[in-house]
Amino acid sequence: MHPFTMPQWAIDRVLARRPRLHAHDDLDPRKTALIVVDLQNGFMDPAHTPFPIATAPGTVPAVNRLAATLRENGGKVVWIKNTTDETSLEAWSNWFAMGKPELRQQRIDAFRDGAPGHAIYPTLDVQPGDEIVRKYRFSAFLPESSNLAEILRASGVDTVLIVGTVTNVCCESSARDAMMMNFKTIMISDGNSAATDHEHEATLAAFFAIFGDVMDTDMVCRLLKANSAARAIAAE
Repeated sequence: MHPFTMPQWAIDRVLARRPRLHAHDDLDPRKTALIVVDLQNGFMDPAHTPFPIATAPGTVPAVNRLAATLRENGGKVVWIKNTTDETSLEAWSNWFAMGKPELRQQRIDAFRDGAPGHAIYPTLDVQPGDEIVRKYRFSAFLPESSNLAEILRASGVDTVLIVGTVTNVCCESSARDAMMMNFKTIMISDGNSAATDHEHEATLAAFFAIFGDVMDTDMVCRLLKANSAARAIAAE
């Protein structure tokens, strides 16, 4: 995992704009979904990609822990699978045209439905009650990319926890769009991974300063349990 401490400039910016440091620390587990972005072999296993994200496997214990805690407290877990097909190759042709031809084809082949690279990384704890959603752009929340927002709203979800890879690409894109679509959005600092520490830190700091919240796994699990217990007591 990446070493991470929120830079002071981002903390100062938040406290100048908001009444408290963590805007979403009152999250309701029953209305919260863990969105696991692209933790697939095609980004994590050197056998299936020329550019594996070396830090991504290190996030697996945090992701599994968050998923288990959320399930135990009434929340939802959604696994996002980056996917390519003939429709997306045409509809998103500008992105595919930017890469070197040989690397572009490797990426296309790795993320076709059913390819080994398309599979979720094997040590992740996917349970039968979880959702699996295919996406066709960086962001999982664009209507052209998936129906994730519709699924979440139909389930009463108003808060999303973003984990996965790459921090500054699909995770950031998904997190920003989720916030723009009025979901309370929290990026998990030790549940995301990037190619470098610098990219990881810069993304989380920028997101925290303007768009939403950033917490680590320990904090989120503590809040999920505490808020769930508090609501149970209040309901008695």
